[in-house]
Amino acid sequence: MWAGVFPAVTTKFAADDRLDHAEMERCYSLQMEAGCDGIIVCGSLGEGPMLSHDEKIEVLKTAQTVAGKKPVLLTVNEPGTREAAAIARRAAKEGADGLMVVPSPIYHTNPQETVSALRAVAEAGDLPVMIYSNRLAYRVDVTVELMEELASDKRFVAIKESSDDIRRSTEIINRFGDRYDLFTGVDNLAFEALSVGAIGWVAGLVTAFPRETVAIYQLMRQGRRDEALTIYRWFRPLLDLDVSTYLVQNIKLAEVLAIGTNDRVRMPRQPLSGERREAVEKIVRDALAVRPMLPSDLSRPVERMAAAE
Repeated sequence: MWAGVFPAVTTKFAADDRLDHAEMERCYSLQMEAGCDGIIVCGSLGEGPMLSHDEKIEVLKTAQTVAGKKPVLLTVNEPGTREAAAIARRAAKEGADGLMVVPSPIYHTNPQETVSALRAVAEAGDLPVMIYSNRLAYRVDVTVELMEELASDKRFVAIKESSDDIRRSTEIINRFGDRYDLFTGVDNLAFEALSVGAIGWVAGLVTAFPRETVAIYQLMRQGRRDEALTIYRWFRPLLDLDVSTYLVQNIKLAEVLAIGTNDRVRMPRQPLSGERREAVEKIVRDALAVRPMLPSDLSRPVERMAAAE
């Protein structure tokens, strides 16, 4: 049902902490212009747990105005199943194309509770669901065995695989074939996951570097592995910024330097400062200085070029 690069977009705030819809439209348009295949809003990178339900719906609508016919998914990451079901119903009413559902980030459910909660949200929204399996960040592992239990419900169509164990991707394919659309959700394992059969990439650094992300994906789908690997090796220091407690601040700072936006976040988060900010800025500036020249229409080898002055 779904495939390709789906940015987990950031949520933009004005100086007064209100949503900045104009800036979101600009930034999301860059994703679409680069050839991304869908948008996921209000996830971890989108600071979803810091947004009210009304704000989440507003972000959804903004993304829909930009995405055109491409799918827009709303992330469900509520602490309680009742609240998760409520936002799922609202998302369906507002025309969301699907949901990315996270087990409760507050209460760490056991396997039976995990399955029951995911089913409740799917029934409430009655939309296609991407299961977000991230045992490191959320301490709940949606295992292959739990995916087996959920497979009878056709609303569960995709997996965002973020276990940080590349072997899990092969296990999912071996168990289910193409029953689930398999997406990688770990930026610095994307090349590896695409190599073993993932058909999608829920990406983070794509918000700052959309064309490079799309190029890697498209080259891999065309079997042009060496060209993709050249870009990926350049990209790796940046992609590592996604795997951090400070992933939101890291990526928003990368956006500042790469696409000229701001790095406002919602408290209790604060923008990076001091040595941490300097370290991230160095990573981004070093990468920009040797930004790769991408194949024209993906038809010629990748070359390196110095960044324009």
